This record gives sequence, C-alpha cells and structure tokens, in this order.
Amino acid sequence: MQLICYFVFLYRKNLFIMTECAGKKFILNGELQPAEIFDKSLVYEGDSVYEVLRLVNGYPVFFHDHMERLMTSVKLQKKDVLADSDMLRKAILSLTKVEKKRDANLKIVFNYNKSLTNYLVYFIDTTYPTKIQYQNGVKGILFFAERKDPESKVIDHRLRSSICNRLIAESAYEAILVNENNLITEGSRTNIFFMKKDTLVTPPDNMVLNGITRKHILEICKENDIRVDLDCVNAETIKDYDAIFMTGTSPMVLPFSNIENTYFNVKIPLIEKLRNIYLKKALQSIRL
Repeated sequence: MQLICYFVFLYRKNLFIMTECAGKKFILNGELQPAEIFDKSLVYEGDSVYEVLRLVNGYPVFFHDHMERLMTSVKLQKKDVLADSDMLRKAILSLTKVEKKRDANLKIVFNYNKSLTNYLVYFIDTTYPTKIQYQNGVKGILFFAERKDPESKVIDHRLRSSICNRLIAESAYEAILVNENNLITEGSRTNIFFMKKDTLVTPPDNMVLNGITRKHILEICKENDIRVDLDCVNAETIKDYDAIFMTGTSPMVLPFSNIENTYFNVKIPLIEKLRNIYLKKALQSIRL
C-alpha cells in the first residue's frame, strides 16, 4: 500500500516534493500521453481503485497476484472492470519501453467519477529502504484510525493526508493503525507482523488489506514450519513482543526499531531469513 503523493516528505532533514506522476509519459485508457497533461483529478476525484506494482530489472513482480487483487477490489466495490489483465500487461510493457525504468514502482488506477470512467497506468516516486534501515530498523507511530473497506485497495485521500502529516511531524517511516477497540490492524501502506520467540502474530485476513508481500510471507512460513497466529494485538501490549516488522511492495520485509517510545530487537535471524526467501520468490515470479 503507497502513501498519497503530492506531499512533502521529510528525509535526512531535506524537503522533497513528490508528484503523483513521476515519469515523462503515462497511460490513459490504453494510450500513451505526455506527463504534462496528467490530471490528478482523474485519480482523486470520485472513487478510485488502485494497485501499486514493483518493477525489478524492468519486469513487474507478482503481476498475476496484483491483477487478482485489483479485480477483487473492483468486485467488492461493485464497479465495472475498466481493463483486463491482458490490456494492463500491454499498457505496462508500452510504458516501460518508453520510460526505460528498471527498478521503480508503477501504479494502476481505475477511476469512477459520476458518469465518467478512466484507467491510468503510470510511474510514481518511490523511496526504498536503505541497507542501514534494513539493518537498524525504522521508527513507527501509532495512528488511531481504520480504513472503511479493509479488504479493498481504494484511495482514501483524507486519511492518507492526515497520516502523512503525522509521519512528517515525527520523522517516522510508517504509521500503525489502531481501531476503536485499541487493536492494531495494519500499517498505513503495509501489513504488520509481531514476533514473540519463534511465533509470528498478524491480524486475520478479514481485518486487513491482504497485501501481496504478506500473502507470500504467510506461504513461506507454512513451507518452513514457522508458526503464525492470526490474531490482533492490543496496542497496549506491544512491549511484550520481541520484534515487529512490516511487509509491503516497497519495504518488502522491514523491521521496526521502535514504535514511538517502545524499542524492539532488530537483530533477529528469522526476519532476515524471511526477506531473503521472499526475494528469491519475487525473482522467480519474474522468470515465470
């Protein structure tokens, strides 16, 4: 899940403006268009269902998984499918051929605004975790809110903007959402795993957007006999866990060094093991 663009992102004490469309071209309803005419109202006005894919060496990772989730989100929102997988594959190939981007994130948006519908494919600004962040972990904050449709990937402009402002103010990497029952559900753009000894804990599927990375981490755990409990953690008990990490398209498997004033162990071999196996599966998906 990505944070909304057009925000000011604080990183290493410098300010950067991240725009919505990062490339020189974008796809609008199957046709290449210059980025100069990109209209963000086609994304943020009306209702939008979206997916963010990661390109590695110029190829999308877990393409079929993303397409399946996109179609599921459209169905749950009771909207029309604006482009099928073959149409979107052609659009991605057309765009990557022109842009010549090798490692980047790409966004697909189905927009429904009154009687008008459009689909867009375009590159977005992305900051991947550094080697040091993987080694030392990143800061997280608690944010008391929950998404209206956790099982659908839809744009909630107001919620994302509020989260972004908190992240900037506290120089944090990710916000962990806490619902009205004080239970942790997911990150603002990631899924969350807790670790106690050799057991992982993550919320059940119906409480979260089932991220593609999360899906494959759960499969890896099953294949390697790693115990996983599907349960929500109370925000007041996070100090009882040895480690917390997030999964997502950009961070992959990234540990938290601290959640506000509670600190965790980041030197846990299992987290590194999960990330390495996930990377191998990602590269395999490209070959397939």
